[in-house]
Formats: sequence, C-alpha cells, structure tokens
Amino acid sequence: MRYIIIGAGAVGGTIGGRLAAAGHEVVLVARGAHYAALRDGGLRLRTPDGDRTHRLPTVDGPGALGTLRADDVLVLAVKTQDGVAALDAWCHRPVAGGGTAAERLPLVCAQNGVAGERMALRRFQHVYGMCVWLPATYVEPGAVSAAGAPLTGILHIGRYPSGTDDTARRIAGDLEKCPFEAPVVPDVMRWKYAKLLGNLANSVEAVTGVLGDDDGIALYRRARAEGEAVLAAAGIEATSEDEQQRVRADKIRFEPFDGSERGGGSSWQSLSRGTGTIEADYLNGEIVLLGRLHGIPTPVNEVLRRVANSFARERRAAGSMTVAELTAQVDAAR
Repeated sequence: MRYIIIGAGAVGGTIGGRLAAAGHEVVLVARGAHYAALRDGGLRLRTPDGDRTHRLPTVDGPGALGTLRADDVLVLAVKTQDGVAALDAWCHRPVAGGGTAAERLPLVCAQNGVAGERMALRRFQHVYGMCVWLPATYVEPGAVSAAGAPLTGILHIGRYPSGTDDTARRIAGDLEKCPFEAPVVPDVMRWKYAKLLGNLANSVEAVTGVLGDDDGIALYRRARAEGEAVLAAAGIEATSEDEQQRVRADKIRFEPFDGSERGGGSSWQSLSRGTGTIEADYLNGEIVLLGRLHGIPTPVNEVLRRVANSFARERRAAGSMTVAELTAQVDAAR
C-alpha cells in the first residue's frame, strides 16, 4: 500500500517518516513554507535513534498526484479545524480502475478529538479512526521531532463507527514494522474519547504554559470532571485510565532526547507557530456541545474554548496568561 499523509506536520510527518524508513511508499502533503522545505530538502525527522532525512514525493494538494492508485491509503493528519477543507479536496479524486477516493479508498483519521471521523463519514465510505499517542513537535519548515522511546508511538486503529477488517490489520502490520505499536480494536472511539478527556488540558497548557503546578492541574481536573459528566449523560464509554496505563505501561518515555526544554502539545504548538487557528472547538468545544445536547452545564470548558480561540485569532503568545488569570475567568463564569 502507498500512504498519502494529508498534513505532514508533527504527527503526520512522524508517521510518514517512520513508514518510509521501514520501506513503505509514502507521499507527503503539506502547505506553504513547510511544503517548500519538504519538496526541496526532504523531511528531517529527529528521533532518539538519530536524525534522518527522508526525500519523499511531496505535493501541496491532490491535483499534483493526478489519478490515485487503488492501493492508496489516505491518512488525514491535519488539525480537525482544517479537516473539512482537506476532505473536500480529496474525496472526489479519481482512482485507477474507476470510482473516486470517497468510494474506494480507506481514510484514516489520525487526529485529536472525535469529530473528524464523523466529518469523514459524510464523504468517505471506508473510514478508520486512529487514537494517536505520539509525542511529536513541528520544529521548523521541513523538520519534525518525535521524542518517544523505545516506541515512537502507540496508534490504536479500527473502523468507524466500530469494527475491524483486513484493511485495518494490514495498516497496523505496516505500522508495527516501524517503532510503533498499532493495536487493532473494534471500539477505537472508546480510546479516542479517553484521549479527548486528556486533551481538555490542551487549552490550559496553550495559554498558560506547560502544565506543572498544582493550580494548572486543578483547573484541568475541573474541565475533565465536566467531560466525564457529559460523556456519562450521553451514554458514551471511554477507556478507563487504568486500562490505558496497562496497555501503554512504560512503552513510551516522553523526555526530550536532545537536552532541550520540553515544549507543549498540539494546541500550544499552534499558538507558538502563530497559525491563527486552534483545535479548542473540537476538544473543549466537544464537551460544551455534548453538555448543551444533554442539559449538563460546562462553564469551565466554555471559558477554555473561548480563551484559546481568542489567543489564536489575536496571535497572542503561547503561555502568556497566568493560571491565576485563567482560573479567575473560569470562576467568574460560574
């Protein structure tokens, strides 16, 4: 199979680079300066086992590839807020032998949150969820860093909305030739909802800095308590923390391998890069949506969603608000 990585940033670039190193065909899809750097100089992937440059076919959209192959796998690794545009760009592309990508090709949603799969299923017939447990950072155009060791990441995969099949098992088999573990599960969204609860910390981290003090952790726990309440009200099951720990154990160490200070997660990186957008609507905003649907107040997540979005729109610096200031806004909304 050939893997087309739609969004070759931190997560997509790491998956693409590791697959390429294991001998698989990979095409990278990127935009702007990152696209130009990947096209001209290759993908520089920094990992604990050394730096490596992968010179891979790189395009800035589906038109540059022409007709897709019947053995292509589309890996959607853009942030969820960019998902609709990417899905619309790729779904109508013709596939060799007839039909379109939406009709024939598997599409894997390697994204935070739980909305991407639903967006994809409106357009694509064969949708797979992927729960991405992978510490990675966009360093600069053309370069990404993946600090996980001994495994680079753990990538649960399954059909959406549920089930497994041979395609999921083949993708998982390819990933496990790399330093990934890729469990094939019939309930992948249970894993993704569990990760969503953890990702409710992303907005706190993005606007106040990497979580480390008790006050920041306490604010995250308030957001998580709302999340757990709305999932219970909606009848949605999430993998327990104990089950996650049993599966992940000590397979991934998150410490930076080059001695640099550890940066933040995906939302923090969006603010640091000044992209103008952030995924808060699909993390904290998912909890707000479920709360409104099921009559559960979610004031903490609403404030976190609103503040993170204002930081992104105004291109304010990541970590430039204190935890006390953010907590005061949350308390004022209750």
